[in-house]
Amino acid sequence: MSCCSGIAVSLADDAAGSFVRPEEIWLASRDLGDGLRQITLSLPTVRCAACIAAVEATLTDIPGVEVARVNLSNRRVTINWRGKEQECPDFVKALAGIGYASHLASFDDGSQNPQLSALLRALAVAGFSAMNIMMLSVSVWSGADPATRQSFHLISAALALPAIIYSGSIFYCSAWGALRRGRTNMDVPISVGVLLAFALSAYDTFQNAPHAYFDASTSLLFVLLAGRALDELMRGKARSALGALARLAPQGGNVIRADGTVTYVPLADIRPGMHLLVAAGERLPVDGVVVKGTSELDCSLVSGESRWRHAQRGTTIQSGVMNLTNPLTLRVTARADHSFLAEMTRMMEAAESGRSTYRRIADRAAGLYSPVVHGVAFLSMIAWFYDTGDLHKAITIAVAVLIITCPCALGLAVPMVQVVAVRRLLESGIMVRDGSAFERLSEIDTVLFDKTGTLTLGEIRLGNVDEIPARTLSLAAAMASFSRHPASVAIAAAKVQGKTPPIAFDRIEEIRGYGIEARVGNQVYRLGRHAWASIAPQATANDGSSTVALSQDGRTLAVFSLEDTLRPGARELMRVLHASGLSVSIVSGDGHPAVASVACRLGIGDFFAELLPSEKVDVIRAYSAANRKVLMIGDGLNDAPALAAAHVSIAPSSAVDIGRSASDFVFLGHSLLAISDILQTASRANALIRQNFALAVAYNVVSVPFAIAGEVTPLVAAIAMSLSSIAVVGNALRLRIWDAEKRKSFDAREPAAVER
Repeated sequence: MSCCSGIAVSLADDAAGSFVRPEEIWLASRDLGDGLRQITLSLPTVRCAACIAAVEATLTDIPGVEVARVNLSNRRVTINWRGKEQECPDFVKALAGIGYASHLASFDDGSQNPQLSALLRALAVAGFSAMNIMMLSVSVWSGADPATRQSFHLISAALALPAIIYSGSIFYCSAWGALRRGRTNMDVPISVGVLLAFALSAYDTFQNAPHAYFDASTSLLFVLLAGRALDELMRGKARSALGALARLAPQGGNVIRADGTVTYVPLADIRPGMHLLVAAGERLPVDGVVVKGTSELDCSLVSGESRWRHAQRGTTIQSGVMNLTNPLTLRVTARADHSFLAEMTRMMEAAESGRSTYRRIADRAAGLYSPVVHGVAFLSMIAWFYDTGDLHKAITIAVAVLIITCPCALGLAVPMVQVVAVRRLLESGIMVRDGSAFERLSEIDTVLFDKTGTLTLGEIRLGNVDEIPARTLSLAAAMASFSRHPASVAIAAAKVQGKTPPIAFDRIEEIRGYGIEARVGNQVYRLGRHAWASIAPQATANDGSSTVALSQDGRTLAVFSLEDTLRPGARELMRVLHASGLSVSIVSGDGHPAVASVACRLGIGDFFAELLPSEKVDVIRAYSAANRKVLMIGDGLNDAPALAAAHVSIAPSSAVDIGRSASDFVFLGHSLLAISDILQTASRANALIRQNFALAVAYNVVSVPFAIAGEVTPLVAAIAMSLSSIAVVGNALRLRIWDAEKRKSFDAREPAAVER
């Protein structure tokens, strides 16, 4: 049902494709650095594994091309190549040479589906013909006299011709486009089957035979087209989330010129450094930083979180976010093709085209389809003709074999599940960079976390605020307000219970590396390192947290215990991981006391502290050498090598660019419970893939012997083939059905308060 159902490449398509010059491809491509560039082309006529193999093989044979990956669900190909502008390959011409029209892809590709429209028109013609022919067939099968029977057969032939010619052209053109270039596809046997069924019926009519099977040939077309139309609809439904996101994004923005005038500029003309005016109720067209104004933002479209976010000067905002209350002035930080929405699109496309083990098996099986099926059908025809001497029956059986053995279900088994899984995670604020990661994620037995920025937010807080007298805390807060050191910020932010008189310092200064020193008359106050501030022996917190001392003339007044703030959902995630039997550890470059503190608070028994980036990789390699499958979760620049070395990796959206690029999943919200969602979705997706493989294999094991044995008519074969594909697609869509407990919104699961 997913096989090459599109209208074949026409002369008009070839002509249209040739207008995309190599210079345009160069301008539309992205610079990935180190001389590597990337372009995405739309391929409206790609339909099956044979198409994928032909396109990828043709493109990778072009000098300079490193990777060419076809995404069957949205019919696009992403090409990475090295070269100079003067040497940009003509990818469009190369694809036209093997029969595939192509053009530059854009965000709104897929908003209109010409393939679906063509299928529905052809389906209507085939349905009209089949319905009327079946009405005439009732009289024939009821025992009409020879003259009436012959007349009805001739009328049936006339009714069948529009369906055979117009509706069948969808298959014929695709088959001919492949054959004339020396290859085959899945439409070749279908075309042969339909034409043979009609030819046999026409022969029987002119021989005045008692029965003709025009109803079978037209009904066969109707069933095949109905199945393919359903496939197109299901593909569109599975991918509608990102399409809706792209369509909701603005197509331009109000640019503030140097003279203060505001001009609406198309999206493609907005450049970094420009200032945009975003009114209340508008979505941001590109990424930017607020330079003027305060407002509330609705980030639900891009992160899945319904809670509003406050924006003020210095706040970084991503494209697709809606400004709710007040106008904002932003400085653009990225072009539209490098914005957050563009990154989400590329991630989703890469995820859907990922090649897992199951998908590689399915692709190889589908690639062998045409030669194997033609061989089996031909041998079946020869054997039946040799056994019975009835050429009519032998050809009918061969037609049934050609139709029933279509491996559409096998070809759809993996990609449909991946498409649905990617969409489900996208709706929860999780981006998938590699679809094959779903399979790898189901194999993990060890989870490694970075600390700062991953398990914690990197925000220092005062842990023993309730133990400090109000006057002492007020004094420390007043001193800390003169410094921007994270420890000072945490102390200054502490709330003082009751009213305390304001403190006036005669002199105050920050001594870098030590702390803050203030004088009031002859008294000297110090807030900072314990050894510098106080003459008493250094005290340490028993939970491994850092400490800061406040002293008066060397006498300790208070010791402040500082600890990092846990990321929301951290404790709940640890309970989930432990309940799943996974081994959990921390690998961090932070000091031993700080890492021990976080490990103690989260109930993690094993941790590694003071590690260099290379040492984190060594830890992962040691686990791998022991046949352990590691999931690495980190966000920093020093985590990128470990993320790349792990069996599978996850990063928060706050991670640096190289960290996000090295990871397989990126979650956009703040809560670590997103990792639990990823694990659950991956587990269910892999279960559905295995079920789809079982359905596809069982269908072929059961149906093919019946067809070879002559127990299946061409019409029944078409119905069985379509039903098998619909069953696989429907099973994949079950991933959308989630228990009420698991379908809570991403925001609802996020704790109302930050965890301590």
